[in-house]
Amino acid sequence: MPQENLTHSLIHPTAIIDPSAELADDIQVGPYTVIGAKVKIDSGNKIASHVVINGPTLIGKDNEFFQFSSIGEAPQDKKYQGEDTHLVIGDKNIIREFTTLNRGTTQDRGTTSLGNDNLIMAYVHIAHDCVVGNNIILANNVALAGHVSIHDHAILGGFSLVHQFCTIGSYVFSAMNSVISKDVPPYLMIAGHMAKPHGLNVEGLKRHGFSSDTIKAMRAAYKALYRLNLTFDDAITEINELATNCEELSLMIEFLSNDVTRGIVR
Repeated sequence: MPQENLTHSLIHPTAIIDPSAELADDIQVGPYTVIGAKVKIDSGNKIASHVVINGPTLIGKDNEFFQFSSIGEAPQDKKYQGEDTHLVIGDKNIIREFTTLNRGTTQDRGTTSLGNDNLIMAYVHIAHDCVVGNNIILANNVALAGHVSIHDHAILGGFSLVHQFCTIGSYVFSAMNSVISKDVPPYLMIAGHMAKPHGLNVEGLKRHGFSSDTIKAMRAAYKALYRLNLTFDDAITEINELATNCEELSLMIEFLSNDVTRGIVR
């Protein structure tokens, strides 16, 4: 509801909230936090002190924003001329100190989006027009350039840097200090400057309950993609054959067929 109708004690008296902002009745807002116009925040959110949230921004349920995070600020793009672009945040995310999430630009989809159940650690930067899925961990100081997409269950180690327009597949793990300038197929483990594949993210796959037979098939798919000196198209054909007995490989086929725009890590 509009802030002028909020009378409960969960909002600290030093917080500055634009009268047009729409806040659910049960959210907590800490001291010296600033919430601007065109911001809508659903129930269950906890917003610490000294947080700045600008709009247009739409925030779902049960998120936690730690102190000094900057949410929904204008994109760091010289082409931006003050258009009404958006940031959309889902449910149950943890957004730690000094994180910056910028809105989109009209040169792309106009929206930056963060899904559900993500852990965004301190000093992470998520730039304009990024699409971050669900159940993702971005460790301290990860920086995503504009137009990056990260699929579900990926983990990026501390200080990983991602070039603009890159796509990172599901269940990928990047080691700390990785510099990623190409697309990363699902299930891979990558490391280095520039980042290169280092096999499958086997431990992560085991933690997510993938069977030994499934991981064996994924190893064969990795071998087809990186070890048999096949052309890209021939590797996809080989992985398609493996997918007849491993449904999980359809995720890799879809990625390789539809999501690769910058070439894959080699």
